[in-house]
Amino acid sequence: MDAPVQYGPRVTAAAVYLYSGQFLSKDRTATALAELVGIPISAGTVAAMAARAAADLTAVRDLLAGAEVIGADETGLRVAGKLHWVHCARTGKYTLIDCHPQRGTAGIDALGVLTGFAGVVVHDAWAAYDTYTSATHQLCVAHVLRELQAITDTAPAGTWCWATQAADALVALHRLTVDAATTGTPVDPKALATHTRQLRHAAHIGISQTSPRGTTLMAARHALACRLVDREADYLRFTHDLRVPADNNGSERDIRMIKLRQKVSGCLRTLTGARQSCAIRSYLSTATKHGIGQFPALVQLAEGRPWMPTTT
Repeated sequence: MDAPVQYGPRVTAAAVYLYSGQFLSKDRTATALAELVGIPISAGTVAAMAARAAADLTAVRDLLAGAEVIGADETGLRVAGKLHWVHCARTGKYTLIDCHPQRGTAGIDALGVLTGFAGVVVHDAWAAYDTYTSATHQLCVAHVLRELQAITDTAPAGTWCWATQAADALVALHRLTVDAATTGTPVDPKALATHTRQLRHAAHIGISQTSPRGTTLMAARHALACRLVDREADYLRFTHDLRVPADNNGSERDIRMIKLRQKVSGCLRTLTGARQSCAIRSYLSTATKHGIGQFPALVQLAEGRPWMPTTT
């Protein structure tokens, strides 16, 4: 009887790298490896290698939960033919991604970062994040700029100028903080006050020119103008605390890779498989942020000594 084939850590790492790092399908990964290393490998073996590679991310979760500033985001993912949600928490050093059937607080809680989080969380103003009251909030300026641009592009003549003025004020405020961070000087207080007044004035005009009643589009524009007034402190927190980014683009970048997996390979078949893919992406993204190559990190993982950031 033939003994089962044993694959070394570099072959295992290569399989996981192609499947979870470069998003080849299991079949294409098996074919590529068979040609590259001259060893027949089945698609099932590739799947088993990926399952074993799903790392324990407790250290990353703990580091994010204790961070001063994090970004949080979520995006839809087709799993087993149904819409699921990929949740992300991240910093410039750490990435944690997981998949859950629900978009709301159940999914956010399952990620295990925001419950009791006491730092600043940057997000896109989705209501579920506001339920985490122990955190301080920074609402994503890039997201609201897209909303304001949509009004500028589609609102009837004479009713869109406020959106342009609000966007100009936000861009000017962001430029102030970039200049301050670059030069190592405080934000210019006079310019800060001027652009803040411009933003406030534009938002109040928006409230007066829209209505919560009428068309759905009109109500959405009114809600946006009201949000700019009611959540001004949360939109402009970045101007007073230069640790805080104005946008949540980092979270969108980190979570985008899972969406790319769906685009390249199609719907994931099981929630277990989706969660394994998220765990591997979390591991690879965190390693990359620390200057560790993805393949060397996967070799260490296959050798049973996974690289993990220190918690001290």
